[in-house]
Amino acid sequence: MTLNKLILLLLSFFYFHTVYSQKNQATISGKVVDENDRPLLQVSISILGKEKGTKTNDSGRFLITVTSGRPIALVFSYTGYKTVQRNFNLLQGEQENITVQLPSLQNVLQDVTVKDNRPRTEAGRINIDPEAALLNPSPLGNIESLIKIFTGSNNELTSQYNVRGGSYDENLVYVNDFEVFRPYLVRSGQQEGLSFINPEMTANVKFYNGGFQAKYGDKMSSVLDITYKRPKKFAGSAYIGLLEQGLHLEGTSKNGKVTYLAGFRNRSNRNLLSSQDTKGNYIPSSSDVQALITYQSSGKWLFEVLANVSKSKFTLFPEESKLTSSVFSPLFTANLAVDIAFAGQEKDAYSTNMVGLSTTWQPRKNFRLKAMVSRFENNETENIDITGAYLFGERNFDKSQSTYGLIVNPLGAGIFQNFARNTLNIRVHNAAIKGSIDKGKHFMQFGTSVERQTINDKLNEWEYNDSAGYSLPYSADVLRLNKVLKNKADLTIDRFSGFVQDNIQFRDSSAVTLQVGLRYNYNTLNKELLLSPRGGISFKPKNWQKDIIFRASAGIYNQPPFYRELRRYNGTINESLKAQKSWQVSGGFDYNLKLLQRPARITTELYYKAMTDVVPYDIDNVRIRYFGDNMAKAYAAGAEARLFGELVKDAESWVSLGFMRTRENLQNDRYYNYKLDDQNKPVDSTLVEVGNLRRPTDRMITFGMFFQDYLSTNKNFRVYLNTLYGSNLPYNIPGSVKYRNALVIQPYIRVDIGFSALLLDTDKSNRRSHSPFKSFDNIWATLELFNLIDRPNTISYLLIKDFANNVFTMPNRLTPRLVNLKLIAKW
Repeated sequence: MTLNKLILLLLSFFYFHTVYSQKNQATISGKVVDENDRPLLQVSISILGKEKGTKTNDSGRFLITVTSGRPIALVFSYTGYKTVQRNFNLLQGEQENITVQLPSLQNVLQDVTVKDNRPRTEAGRINIDPEAALLNPSPLGNIESLIKIFTGSNNELTSQYNVRGGSYDENLVYVNDFEVFRPYLVRSGQQEGLSFINPEMTANVKFYNGGFQAKYGDKMSSVLDITYKRPKKFAGSAYIGLLEQGLHLEGTSKNGKVTYLAGFRNRSNRNLLSSQDTKGNYIPSSSDVQALITYQSSGKWLFEVLANVSKSKFTLFPEESKLTSSVFSPLFTANLAVDIAFAGQEKDAYSTNMVGLSTTWQPRKNFRLKAMVSRFENNETENIDITGAYLFGERNFDKSQSTYGLIVNPLGAGIFQNFARNTLNIRVHNAAIKGSIDKGKHFMQFGTSVERQTINDKLNEWEYNDSAGYSLPYSADVLRLNKVLKNKADLTIDRFSGFVQDNIQFRDSSAVTLQVGLRYNYNTLNKELLLSPRGGISFKPKNWQKDIIFRASAGIYNQPPFYRELRRYNGTINESLKAQKSWQVSGGFDYNLKLLQRPARITTELYYKAMTDVVPYDIDNVRIRYFGDNMAKAYAAGAEARLFGELVKDAESWVSLGFMRTRENLQNDRYYNYKLDDQNKPVDSTLVEVGNLRRPTDRMITFGMFFQDYLSTNKNFRVYLNTLYGSNLPYNIPGSVKYRNALVIQPYIRVDIGFSALLLDTDKSNRRSHSPFKSFDNIWATLELFNLIDRPNTISYLLIKDFANNVFTMPNRLTPRLVNLKLIAKW
């Protein structure tokens, strides 16, 4: 009896649902014609944002059923004709009859899309659309902000990123085959300028988060391979916003042999930094000019010049800082706070100059040689002289009292002074030649390079701390400074590297691609010869109905020391430092499918990295402080999954989810626990062996999402959502074995949203001949809201001592909710 009632209930539900759906409908019918009123057959008619649609018959007529009581739009498209959109809002049961005229597109060459499966066969490779950089709502608005959706982030003010447990220094960046570098003395994201990569000049972005081939250099984590545009006609773009302004121009000569591409950018983070915990006068500025010129003398020879000049300055006159941290426990509850009054200033400057020349010779279709020479120079200066007087205690948050917002129960007081006069000059000269031979099933690549690195470093910094009237560390006889770093280094390092690799294509029951290669590296600093075999394989089962490609990679990835790894905590340089070494394996699949009747793609990958001769480090904001010795072993293991798809038609979104664990075991990481008597004197001790610890980049969960949508009746109004989540990170007490991993930085959660409106579309037929906007392709206006949920994310901690010599931690926060406006024009 119960089963019969259940069946009757389900039948009734489906019946009433069907009746309701039928009543909640309207119909649109009509005819589609050309400019001469001739009927057009097989015209595609679809509901905007949905796959549902129909086509016209031989008489050009159509009939389509739509949902009533809500705005909808029909899109009429036909090859050789302009796409037309009509908007409707029909009543229940209403029947609308229309005639639609499609204007013809004369003398327009239709774009042909060619799908390339090679990115799907390479392990760890992610292709990124550079056009999304200006659309993605983020404070920096660059290519690296898109990468962070896949790798995770803990700082929206920096363009640096961590990949699979690696540090910032483990990432390679190439622009048109030239390696580029970032500033080294930067302590915080506040001081960073523009990224080298200009999104408006970028044509192609390839990002490898592991498993990259032997042709790429000697780093352990990732490769970002950028290719700039090669223009075919005159074009340009300009944008202006509260944070950044930019202009780019491109074009070609009349005979097409010469092309030019140039960009200028200017950025000021003043609006971002004005809401920081440390109040004062922030004067940050950054600007750069880039140019790429090519000359095709014949079908065999191509010459290229890439140049960049970038300057960044950061000036700060701090005034005060008020930090608060609430403590809740069964035994103790308080609103702990510290008020700091500052005097002094900080002035930093970073300049980068780069020029690269290349010549490509292709005598035959299957043979290619490219010779390159480049010069990169980085000049950095730090000038800091800041004094602070602090009061630490409990803050009163009772608005009914006159002491609201003040520290009412002092627990500690003191002064400190930070002083620095640091300069760094790095010059890198490189000459390289690389080539390729295409033999059908074999695509062989080879290359060799010689590089000279010249480093001139002068380090002079100290810190003075005074707590409760006593200088720390305390001495009754002399005034001692808390920290003193003085060193001067002049290094010249020659590096020799090269590679050979073969990509082999097999054709049998499965489409199999095998890639094998060998890389070598030798440097005159530690005279270490490194050999790095690397390989990858992919196959697509031929008889499977599902479009799945399985792929795997394995190899050795060694990282010879550059400048930063050489410097110890005390400022001295370790010239005998060996390369950090790792072997890595990864495997996964790439699956093309239909989701919501639209094309979608799922990628997954498992990976494991085992590392030896590791140089441990600590991270404070974006400053990496290395131990300067090969004194650890480490590993990283994890899983990643990504979904690419269109939740609405023609608007791709993506989601990334990753799980990771990375640990390190330092040599001689042991300490004693002492048992004290009633006189506070040690009477017994226990030796503690620390073992494996979380690395500074150990983050269990990372999640990123880029979502875009538009109005159901108008694609010209769009919304973009950027969401990032990262679980907690360890924070180390510098110089302490016992308190390494003692602190935790709470999870990083950030949501940025942007709203865009098309002010001028690509249709130029209705513009007047004297209109100032006649030559523009489109103009967009964007409103961005950063940190939508106003999450107070933590980047580091300030350590404070009270009168009883107990240490407390106060969080240093990142940016709160902010608004940005931007106008983008293209022609």
